[in-house]
Amino acid sequence: MIEQVSNTEPGVLVLAATPIGRVADAPPRLAEELAGADVVAAEDTRRLKRLTGDLGVTVGGRIVSYFEGNEQQRTPVLLEALLAGERVLLVTDAGMPSVSDPGYRLVSAAVAAGVLVTAVPGPSAVLTALAVSGLPVDRFCFEGFLPRKAGERARRLAALAGEQRTMVFFEAPHRTAATLAAMAEAWGDERPGAVCRELTKTHEEVRRGGLAELAAWASDGVRGEVTLVVAGADDVPAISTDESTLRAAVAEREDRGMSRKDAIVEVAKLAGVPKRDVYNLVHAS
Repeated sequence: MIEQVSNTEPGVLVLAATPIGRVADAPPRLAEELAGADVVAAEDTRRLKRLTGDLGVTVGGRIVSYFEGNEQQRTPVLLEALLAGERVLLVTDAGMPSVSDPGYRLVSAAVAAGVLVTAVPGPSAVLTALAVSGLPVDRFCFEGFLPRKAGERARRLAALAGEQRTMVFFEAPHRTAATLAAMAEAWGDERPGAVCRELTKTHEEVRRGGLAELAAWASDGVRGEVTLVVAGADDVPAISTDESTLRAAVAEREDRGMSRKDAIVEVAKLAGVPKRDVYNLVHAS
């Protein structure tokens, strides 16, 4: 029988959510954990200092940095502290650790070592954006950040063409317009979406509309933290994405009198792949 350990005892990894905007949104237990932890592992120790100052909290234990660049090297050190019976608190710059932020390696290592892992629930950009988007919330998936390179991004979007759940993405402000344009090309100009910017902050903004409309709006520049929410597909792709099927589908439409350009656009939409991929495929044959 496995002995249950109380989550008030030391030797516990605590994942603590931090505000995504207003400091007042911090969960009440966060201050208690910051003051009582033996070790506080922070993505950015300078931001941690600002946060504790705003909360009026003095960190009782030692502070160490834990970010993408040192996550692999620092994980064994923190695991050693956990196995020695210390209470380790993990915080990132905003939101819940390990969700598109450092933390997964440490959680995985702690679980494998039999260390209790718990959390201080709180602010989440994913759920906040989903809730205010106006899009269906009964079924959704989180896709994090899309690839930065255009080709890799297009392939990821093509793979999601048949996804019928509402999708949530993180994106950098300077890439938002390009990402929305790529989504419009892959999934159709009218696919409903929402750009959620600066959630819970003073300049919070939620822009809703079709993907092409949102891309045009974002082309003037977007500032702040961005979360994108996009409606799922109404139906699964009507055409297989294998090369021979795509070529045959374009040829069949041309035989019916449709222009090659229009045929490529229609086939790409039905198959859920970028128009350029179908164009290249047809003109290479």
